[in-house]
Amino acid sequence: MGSIKNKLFVHPTATPCTRTHQIGALALIAVTFFITRLLDQSLSSTATLHSPLSDGINFSGDDGSVRWQIRGYGSYVSLKIYVYDENEIEGLKQLLYGRDGKISPESCLKGQWGTQVKIHILLLNSRFRTHNKADADLFFVPAYAKCVRMMGGLNDKEINQSYVKVLSQMPYFRLSGGRNHIFVFPSGAGAHLFKSWATYINGSIILTPEGDRTDKRDTSAFNTWKDIIIPGNVDDGMTSNGVRLVDPLPLSKRKYLANYLGRAQGKLGRLQLIDLAKQFPNKLECPELKLSGPEKLGKTDYFLHLRNAKFCLAPRGESSWTLRFYESFFVECVPVLLSDYAELPFQNVIDYSQISIKWPSSRTTTQLLDYLESIPDKHIEEMIARGRKLRCLFVYGPDSEPCSAFSGILWELQRKTRRFHHSPETFWLHNGTIVNRDLVGFNEWTPPMPLP
Repeated sequence: MGSIKNKLFVHPTATPCTRTHQIGALALIAVTFFITRLLDQSLSSTATLHSPLSDGINFSGDDGSVRWQIRGYGSYVSLKIYVYDENEIEGLKQLLYGRDGKISPESCLKGQWGTQVKIHILLLNSRFRTHNKADADLFFVPAYAKCVRMMGGLNDKEINQSYVKVLSQMPYFRLSGGRNHIFVFPSGAGAHLFKSWATYINGSIILTPEGDRTDKRDTSAFNTWKDIIIPGNVDDGMTSNGVRLVDPLPLSKRKYLANYLGRAQGKLGRLQLIDLAKQFPNKLECPELKLSGPEKLGKTDYFLHLRNAKFCLAPRGESSWTLRFYESFFVECVPVLLSDYAELPFQNVIDYSQISIKWPSSRTTTQLLDYLESIPDKHIEEMIARGRKLRCLFVYGPDSEPCSAFSGILWELQRKTRRFHHSPETFWLHNGTIVNRDLVGFNEWTPPMPLP
């Protein structure tokens, strides 16, 4: 060490520092400063020339292949998900098929219940599925509770009891306090479908299209830091790669400036649109539709009407989320979101200002129609073209497809993984052994286990 110190502190004969040296040093500093500023401005201007969409996702080739940017998600998925089997947990079958086991997954695929079935099936067939709990990063709890409830298979009390019974049999749920467990709640009610969600799964990862229910409840079940917003379940007849129910119309052949095709349900925003359509029937199509009878549109008729406008209005309904926002991309009209608190999926890779419009719901007046009418067709076409590229992220396809709702969900899930999990009821010893409050080792925990 002594010789190293001596070498460090031995200096050659110093050269006198003249005024010329001082002036040269100042000039070098000034030149360096200006070059740095020029480079910064050049890089900044180059960045603004790129579409905001390219910061998160790049498409290349006629096949629509996609490359995720590191800023958006990363370079690859490294994830292991364990899917609970219906036969390993008592009570899970009731949440899937009802108390009598008579509700089929096929019957639950339609409508907004479909996402809970599709995500389950996709995970069962995913290359990221693991059959070893000890290796799992995350655990998926399959349940078709919304469908089962709507079809009379379970009532609210039975759903609550079934969830609690299921959770008490999951040692890995207890180990992490539920933080590495995934639940799907596909409707506007979100996790509130499980009445005791705040007690038992307030730390779990919730997949839901709904971000806010504080308008009707004391608290929202959605937490932007742990939960994931998923796209709504657009009818397969519109999202398939083959023949679709209807094809988009050229912009010049569309009859209306805008439309809203849905039931009023006594909602102020929807009633305002109906009144506006009566004032401007040539600009806005907004019939008073019913749940049944002649005022109900069939599936194909619905999309035939939807495609006949340049802008598809998507007001809030019972809750802030709206399926029409996603449906709009498949008839290639520009969605206009009239729901102030709506949350949208995959914001790491999608700049929604490039493919849609969000308008204040309090200004659902002639001002809205005047604004939409002022937008040149060229700009509308550009927005539609960008939306056409990104709508693959709203289609529930397998993870072999690089651009799909499922791929986006996997990327989001990867961001939620942790190397280590613990809860208020787990403890560890000097040798890494995980124990409970009674100092019983994890491998000896026996269900049912006490829950919070």
